[in-house]
Amino acid sequence: MIHFGSDQRRLSRRAALAGTALAGSTLALGAAGIRRAAAQQKLTQAIAKYQPTPKGNDHCGACANFQAPNACRFVQGEISPTGWCQLYSPKT
Repeated sequence: MIHFGSDQRRLSRRAALAGTALAGSTLALGAAGIRRAAAQQKLTQAIAKYQPTPKGNDHCGACANFQAPNACRFVQGEISPTGWCQLYSPKT
């Protein structure tokens, strides 16, 4: 048993470890939930500077973020495979 302060409150080792484990798992779950919520929010087409036409040889259909037939991992709304935005990242 662990004694704290002059009032001799007692805390068993098992209770201390259980409390620490609970706090750690709560933080981990909270962080995962925040990451998941952030990942689900997409930018507007205006913020991404999306245009329905390619920029030179760069176009959404050749972008790693494009999700066929007409979506993007990071940009809201319908995305044309021949479009382009500033988040363009060529497939490798």
